[in-house]
Amino acid sequence: MFGSLFEEEGEGYSLAPSGGRVVKGEGEPPPPRGRVNLSGIKNQGGTCYLNSLLQTLLFTPEFREELFSLGPKELGCLEDKDKPEAKVRVIPLELQRLFARLLLVDQQSASTTDLTDSFGWNNSEESRQHDVQELNRILFSALEHSLVDTSGSAFIQRLYHGTTVNSILCKECGNISQRQEDFLDLTVCVRGVCGLEGALWDMFVEEEMFEGSNLYRCGQCDQLVTAAKSAKLRKLPPFLTVSLLRFNFDFARCERYKETGRYTFPLTINLRPFCEQTEDEDSEYSYELFSVIIHKGGCYGGHYHVYIKDMDHLGLWEPPEEDTKPKVQKKKEVRAYTEPEKDDPLSVLSSIIAQEESRSVLLDQLGQRLMDKIGSSWSKKYRKLHGPIGKFLQNHSDVFVLVNNGTWVALKANPPSPVTQPSSPAHPTPGSSSTPDPVHNNTANHLPEPGLETEPKTAPEPQGSHWFDLNDSTVTSIHERDVEKMYQGKESAYMLFYRKTLLRRPSGALRNPGYQVPPHLLEMAEEENRRLQQRREEFEASNNSVELRLHLAPRYRLENGALKPISIEQKEATNLTFDRCRTVGDLRMIIYQKQDLWEGDMALTVARSLPAGLHLYNTLTDDEVSLYSAGILSGTDLFVWNGREVCGATVQTGAEWEPVLLTVVRPSLGEEEEEGEGGGVGEEGGSGLTKQSRGFAGRVTLGEVREALGEPQESLLCQEKRGGEGGGASGWRVFPPGDMQRTLKELALKDGDALLVLEPQTQDSSVFSVSGDMVTVTTPSDCRWLLVEYRPERRRRGGGEEEEERMRAKVPASGNMLLCEVKQRAIAELQLQEHLAGVACCLRQVDRTGKLLPPVCEELSVRDAGVRLMTSLSLCPGTAPKDTQLFLYFSVGTAPSSGLEGEIIVERSSTVKQCLKKMLESARLEGDGWHLRRLDWCEDVGEALMDEEASLSELKMSHGDALVITEGRLPPKGFLKLSVWLYVEPSAYSVVSMETEVNGMAAGSTEGQRLEDMTTGETHTHSMKLSPLAKMCVCLVGGAMVELRTVGQVEISEEATLEELKTQVLTLPELQYVCVPTPAFLRVWQLEGQRLTRILRGQQHTLRKLKLSSGVEFCVQQLLREEDLGPKEVLLRVQMGVPGERGYYPPEDLVWDASRDPSPRSLRSALASTYGLSPDSLLLAKHQPHTHTWETFSNWSQQVSKRKKKKKAESLLGAPFHLKDGDIIGVKNLLIDNNRDFSTQQDEQRLREEKEQRRKGGQGVGAEVETNRRVGPEKKMGPIKTRKTEVALSINVGVFR
Repeated sequence: MFGSLFEEEGEGYSLAPSGGRVVKGEGEPPPPRGRVNLSGIKNQGGTCYLNSLLQTLLFTPEFREELFSLGPKELGCLEDKDKPEAKVRVIPLELQRLFARLLLVDQQSASTTDLTDSFGWNNSEESRQHDVQELNRILFSALEHSLVDTSGSAFIQRLYHGTTVNSILCKECGNISQRQEDFLDLTVCVRGVCGLEGALWDMFVEEEMFEGSNLYRCGQCDQLVTAAKSAKLRKLPPFLTVSLLRFNFDFARCERYKETGRYTFPLTINLRPFCEQTEDEDSEYSYELFSVIIHKGGCYGGHYHVYIKDMDHLGLWEPPEEDTKPKVQKKKEVRAYTEPEKDDPLSVLSSIIAQEESRSVLLDQLGQRLMDKIGSSWSKKYRKLHGPIGKFLQNHSDVFVLVNNGTWVALKANPPSPVTQPSSPAHPTPGSSSTPDPVHNNTANHLPEPGLETEPKTAPEPQGSHWFDLNDSTVTSIHERDVEKMYQGKESAYMLFYRKTLLRRPSGALRNPGYQVPPHLLEMAEEENRRLQQRREEFEASNNSVELRLHLAPRYRLENGALKPISIEQKEATNLTFDRCRTVGDLRMIIYQKQDLWEGDMALTVARSLPAGLHLYNTLTDDEVSLYSAGILSGTDLFVWNGREVCGATVQTGAEWEPVLLTVVRPSLGEEEEEGEGGGVGEEGGSGLTKQSRGFAGRVTLGEVREALGEPQESLLCQEKRGGEGGGASGWRVFPPGDMQRTLKELALKDGDALLVLEPQTQDSSVFSVSGDMVTVTTPSDCRWLLVEYRPERRRRGGGEEEEERMRAKVPASGNMLLCEVKQRAIAELQLQEHLAGVACCLRQVDRTGKLLPPVCEELSVRDAGVRLMTSLSLCPGTAPKDTQLFLYFSVGTAPSSGLEGEIIVERSSTVKQCLKKMLESARLEGDGWHLRRLDWCEDVGEALMDEEASLSELKMSHGDALVITEGRLPPKGFLKLSVWLYVEPSAYSVVSMETEVNGMAAGSTEGQRLEDMTTGETHTHSMKLSPLAKMCVCLVGGAMVELRTVGQVEISEEATLEELKTQVLTLPELQYVCVPTPAFLRVWQLEGQRLTRILRGQQHTLRKLKLSSGVEFCVQQLLREEDLGPKEVLLRVQMGVPGERGYYPPEDLVWDASRDPSPRSLRSALASTYGLSPDSLLLAKHQPHTHTWETFSNWSQQVSKRKKKKKAESLLGAPFHLKDGDIIGVKNLLIDNNRDFSTQQDEQRLREEKEQRRKGGQGVGAEVETNRRVGPEKKMGPIKTRKTEVALSINVGVFR
């Protein structure tokens, strides 16, 4: 709910058309209501959840009328809320005022600021994420506490209160233990349930058995017995609120997630099967949907809006703009008429029996007749909601009768046939049952609760009318069928609100927003409407006025391509207020009247003030155009002139002639410069250079600039080099001769750029040094200073450490001064000669965080050492490196941390071995079992320095590099040190889908038990007993998850063969129980990052030929037969699709020989031979684990080269498939499976998650999961990003007892 999710368009601003004004919110009145004539609610930054619930309560007429029935005598007056003795019930009063504004005030959206203030919320609370289900309970609780001791104290209970009863039946003695529970809303499960009816069936019909090891202690029997637990609805409220549990927790990933699967809910529902008492009429259990609160987004943020059915027809419903054509609508209407037969089992069974001549059917044959009619069995279609078919027939004894000892089922003579009665839902949904018309039911014995009215059913409205989408400030019409689109996805239903179909609205409430509104609130609304109308009229008048600045030509002159005032004392512009709805001709006449002495033509040109002066752009030529249409805004500058010249000088207009203000730099060489031509301002300031500001038109060439400056052609023009070198000198780039014909715009010169002019006689000066196209300027101003700070060592006094006060000295320096001279001057300035006598010290630079950088080489100059003047250096104890030496950091075991690393100075020509020896001496370590490693780019311990005889300069080491002393010897030269993992085969060979979880094991089993289960399964010819201390990880093989177990490391020559590598691996202690006849029974995979990438082939190939290097990880897989793959043989994991389902059988390994023919034809033939099928009946696709998609292989078509007239077969080893070892190939048998879609629900779920992550600017979920499953025990799961702390929602209520 953060960021742009709550930013509303048009709220607080007036979005005028192009060229109009944009006025900030306070002075602008709110816009009136839109075409639907309903008011929205402003979002305060994060209150969309509150807005959705308030709109639902507003469009619950019985709720708002109960609220309006409470007068000031019971609630008090808001004017008295600050009085200490007054008991003012602020929350219901503010809610009354808000509802009155939403109903009666003519504004696009109302504000909830006063209401949230009465809640005690601050600004942070109004922008914080909260849950609408939580708000619903807290708001009802706050209202109940606020209405204590009033006539409305029980209206929440009257409207929303219901009860459930939980029963436990003892199977031994028949004793029933019951407990009653109250509810204001029902919370139903979403996970694993297809819809609302299924969830209610699980809650109130299905029984939970206590048996086996989970027995129940009966109070009557006083022993553990078998029992059945069930629940029923005992009392139904007039309004049923259903909260959907869409947010769950994934214990495998340790994170929350949102259920986005399909979850249906009917527009009307009959709750009779779920109630304890079922003897009443159907109308007592019938509910209709009137509000759906929708959540869009994920579990950590999103947006709420609400679909509402306008029961009182207060809004003006009209078909949405994207409405379909009438022809399409007609088709949909036919579908809506025919579907209830299939979805209503009462209608279906009645029609089946009615088609028989005897109007009766054998009960055993009824199931087959049902299958023939709807194409599905009773168990699959209706059992979950309606129970067994026999029980359903018995429950509807008013329609069916069982004869001949229950073997035949017949229709009664005059049943209340649902075929002839209209079904109550306008658009039936799956599982909804038809209910008789409430008008024909006897409702005398079933009166509603007090305060709830029932009236005869009025004439039905057109289908789909009076449903609206209320999305904060925006209200739009929708169709009733649009509600069904909220069954699934990231934008899906979150709360459902039903009302009893018995509740009818009185005729006086229809299209009457003022119905039952108290008189004082009606007066308040009328007064607010009057004020709003007055503000809109005043705003419209003021919003059309623009402030113009007129610049008259006689006051200006043209200078350096720009217009400048002739006199500084004279006022430059004249302000004029004008109506922007009037024309340009009207403006011209007004100016003529104000300028009596103006003669000749008058042109009005839009101008703009630039650093170089005033510049003209487009001229207003059409007198019939209004200023609004001409794009004239408030604050526009207009230049009044004759359209040709100013003071006799021709003026160029347009953006291409915009003047550029350049800083012209010339050497002064001690001579006094006069003011430059054209009145430019000259500065010297003792720098040796004179600077002068000059303006030039943007379209003049550089050569014309040189002529304008009065310079000969031999003069050099230079541009300052940005980010010049350190040491005090400034660098300039000489413009080549070709640039003399280019304009200033083409050279990208802009205001403030410096232009150095060097005349021929100054180029040989010692101040300037020309090298190629670069000019270095060294002026007396380069002799600046360096700030040297002395940092003494800490010394102990009285058992504690104290630091002496730091001393600073500003040392005059230049770029050519040696750093050793700077150090000597600093010691002299700080008077440290005696203190530092015989003590080595050095100069070190300091970064922005105050950390000391490596010492600088004192044999170099300030410029050569890269030290910038006017910066700080620290004088520290220690030796300064020479030009032939390196200063390095080092640490032992881990990456260096600030203040804990060691420092060392070594020769650049030193070898790695010599450097390691010196570091070990400094760290006081002994032995030769150590080696050095670099740090990688993320400051982690990286690769080892393998060549100990290489010099540091050959390894390109530089000042300040850090090395890590790591325990362990390097393998001898020509030897490799490889990490070995064991591929653990899975034992589950059942039908699976691509949705297998990462853990894939029974919950609660230990790691050792899981491993034993996996390694001693029935699929193995022998068992493998591995050490329980070996570390495990999860790895990807072509998109499938397998487990790997580390078994150790081997050290082997790179000239050894693959067969010798397998033999040495079998000698590891962890594999002592793995018995294989020959090394050919082992398959070796290479591990790269998180995946098994390739199989090592060729038993006699050397490891060098296989391109293995030290540090490579690989894993071995035990096989049931010998294997020796050729270079063109590919190991594929083939899985056959399960017919009729979006899943696959367990994968099987297939070795495909692609040496002769790598085309799809060859692979299809190999698979056809494996499965014993025809190649024409197979459809193949490759799974892409990175993108969670499937690429289908092409058919038998082949490409034909026009030139050679030869057939060119498509190769699966090349683009776009690039088949390699471990790839998953999906296979569809088209003879029994017509579904050509290879994707699974897991693929779709991953794509949705990654899309949501990309929208949030984060990493894809799939990639994040793979990162958390990295190979290696040191990689641990981490959160995707830090989230804000969730704060509980609360509403502050006063005490009114």
